[in-house]
Amino acid sequence: MPQPDTGVRDRVADESGSVEAGLDALDTPVNAPEAGFGRRFLSKALPPVVALVLLVAIWQALWAAAFWPEFKLPAPVDVWAQIWQLVTTGKIIELFWTSVHRAVIGFAISLLIAVPLGLAIAHITVVRRGIGPLVSGLQSLPSVAWVPAAILWFGLNDRAIYWVVLLGAVPSIANGLVSGLDQVPPILPRVGKALGAGRIGGIRYILLPAALPGFLGGLKQGWAFSWRSLMAAELIATSPDLGEGLGQYLHNGMSLSDISMVFAGVLLIFVVGVGIELLVFRPLENTVLRARGLTRAT
Repeated sequence: MPQPDTGVRDRVADESGSVEAGLDALDTPVNAPEAGFGRRFLSKALPPVVALVLLVAIWQALWAAAFWPEFKLPAPVDVWAQIWQLVTTGKIIELFWTSVHRAVIGFAISLLIAVPLGLAIAHITVVRRGIGPLVSGLQSLPSVAWVPAAILWFGLNDRAIYWVVLLGAVPSIANGLVSGLDQVPPILPRVGKALGAGRIGGIRYILLPAALPGFLGGLKQGWAFSWRSLMAAELIATSPDLGEGLGQYLHNGMSLSDISMVFAGVLLIFVVGVGIELLVFRPLENTVLRARGLTRAT
């Protein structure tokens, strides 16, 4: 039989190698060249600063135009005076500590409850059919509706506040985990089982890492619900024994009919929410995205 020409074989091999290299290049993330520190800092810091300055300018213009009486819309300088007084007296530390440590503890407890619940809903059909709709219903129910019942059950103490926080955060975290697990390709658990991974090992080393991007979305939403639930509980369940958090401070401003105090409380609550997002969840999300070669992480 005639032997294939050596040159033809070499050309076929070269073409096959080129195709494989091209496919590998498609899978390799393309990283943009690193910009300088100053440029990166400006690109991240300048837009929110400009937006904040524009918002304060509009606020000042509305106040100067006197569309509303001053007891309804305070001047920005009056709100800043309230915040500065909290800073100089050191009271702002007490407000932040009381609220933030409650939110962190409540979120941690919610995580311990929501992860097993989410795993059960995702992998046990009976549980999904029986409890899944209830969890989704609890997520859509405003957690502030639980405050009166929590006060009647536990009294004006931290247990009532934590109960409201749990009912706000657990459904969001559990549903986020279920959503992430539902998006895991079915072949991954099969490969893990073929390689000898047991049920616990498969969950720990295969399912949870594969579902992590979707689970992070659930964690962010769970924190948001946790923080909102805590503010609602502190705003309604007020007592000297509970200490003064940001919700209590906001309630005091309402009781004193001090609109500048109310605005200062709202701004401080907003600062904590944005700070947790930028300092905790944004870096964590970017780390996960970069580890998976997703170049949109910034």
